[in-house]
Amino acid sequence: MTDAPTARVLDDATALEIARQVLRSDAAAVAGLVDQLGEQFLGIVDVLVRCTGKVLVTGMGTSGATARRIAHLLSVGGTPSLYVNAADGLHGGLGAVGPDDVLVAISKGGRSDELNEFVLRSAERGAATVAMTSDSDSPLADIADHLLITVTEPDADFGQVIAMGSSLANCAIGDALAAVTMGARQNAWASFAQSHPGGAVGKLLAATD
Repeated sequence: MTDAPTARVLDDATALEIARQVLRSDAAAVAGLVDQLGEQFLGIVDVLVRCTGKVLVTGMGTSGATARRIAHLLSVGGTPSLYVNAADGLHGGLGAVGPDDVLVAISKGGRSDELNEFVLRSAERGAATVAMTSDSDSPLADIADHLLITVTEPDADFGQVIAMGSSLANCAIGDALAAVTMGARQNAWASFAQSHPGGAVGKLLAATD
């Protein structure tokens, strides 16, 4: 028999202030990326657009959830992409990685052993590797072929530990990559309509066809 839930220990004013501060920190983390975009970003766009195989996006923990979202949006925009769990990749998933592929690895600190080994072994299989990290001196940055450094302030993350603002910032960078790579492709909207027949979006596209 489980214990009954305890009463909420935060008063309403404190709860709302915490929530508002998290939203302020998230917004600042995303806004801070605007002036960071430049040659690195354009270089990654070029790598993704020129990929003749698959774009595989990976990460551990919260970065894994971000990777899954970015892979989906890249595919929506016409860049065939899949999410790959890096730990599972070390138990046979590497067989999906080929020499025409691009692997995008997301890690704020760039020091995840499983992720970095997966990147190394993917490179051995001939894939081009991209690191999205905040630390240009990290092991991940050292082993990747291409870098996209995204820096957020420590306070962007709750308690400076839980990846909230930093992961949201990576999601926003993923949105930017998806939009720009889509814009770089011919007939991108026609391709989107063909690949998204389901749901309200599919019905809307069918009605305007």
